[in-house]
Amino acid sequence: MPTQDIRQRMNQRLAELYERHLALHEDKIVGYYTPGTGNHKPEETAESEHKRFAICLATTDGEVFYVGDHDRPFALQSISKVFVYGMALEAHGRDNVLKRVGVEPSGDAFNSIVFDERNNRPYNPMVNAGALATTDLMEGEDPAEDLERILGVLRRYAGNEDLKVDEDVFALEMGSADRNRATSYLMRSYGMISHAVEENLALYLRQCSVCVTSRDLAVMAATLANGGVNPVTEEQALASRYVRDVLSVMHTCGMYDSAGQWAYEVGIPAKSGVSGAILAVVPGKLGIGVFSPGLDVYGNSVRGIKVCEEISERLGLHIFADDAEDALLGPLNSGNGT
Repeated sequence: MPTQDIRQRMNQRLAELYERHLALHEDKIVGYYTPGTGNHKPEETAESEHKRFAICLATTDGEVFYVGDHDRPFALQSISKVFVYGMALEAHGRDNVLKRVGVEPSGDAFNSIVFDERNNRPYNPMVNAGALATTDLMEGEDPAEDLERILGVLRRYAGNEDLKVDEDVFALEMGSADRNRATSYLMRSYGMISHAVEENLALYLRQCSVCVTSRDLAVMAATLANGGVNPVTEEQALASRYVRDVLSVMHTCGMYDSAGQWAYEVGIPAKSGVSGAILAVVPGKLGIGVFSPGLDVYGNSVRGIKVCEEISERLGLHIFADDAEDALLGPLNSGNGT
């Protein structure tokens, strides 16, 4: 476990990182997400959102560090796809899931209505079409049971029994889900989903409308970093044999159609959501949760990306970094900056 001196140093560096990035990047913001519209709202209408910002780190030892609006709730949105994909793998096995959802980056926007026509399946579970297919793989007797199972799993990942659907967000999303609805009906016509379209769509949008904080997000990431075991509660959230599959798809497909740039610059598995959150995983070491709702053209958090780039660079976390193996604790012990 970290010593008190290391904890103080980590908190200080997080505070410095937060202050530095709070003052930067607003010139690169395209807009802010409006629940239910599927669009970015103009920057001038989102004045109250400009300074919303939090950085949280959770280690596989169960230590949690945070700075900023760490207790402000936001909808998981696309980040929920990670955890439901893991549930599908546990329920059906990797080979059966692979028949229904591929693992190839699509290169298209997350809401594109495109499929892998050679294999009659969505390209991957991180785009909307793939997520609709993995939601369709839930095994409950009815959607209410499926939702309770999803909530139970999300609560184990976060170590927070209070996680629930924000019904206001859900109502907005459901009321303007025409593109996802069109995707669903087309998928059903091809045999890619089997449940009633409206029931499956509602379940998908409810999972996206579950609210978390950036602290929850960091612990969820640390659970994946810890082989599927929550490092704070020590509860198993995902069977360890499927963690590799989830992280692999996150690494290649998790950041919308800028996943390649992320892999090149940051080099760790991650998933973003249009609410402004990024979940990133350093296997065996660390989970990262960043929240800042200013988005770039791809729908990723502008500050979130820059914070993760800096953390990865300074701690040598990129999967291909020469010093990645021992870099996490090295800078903390030596007093170098985060």
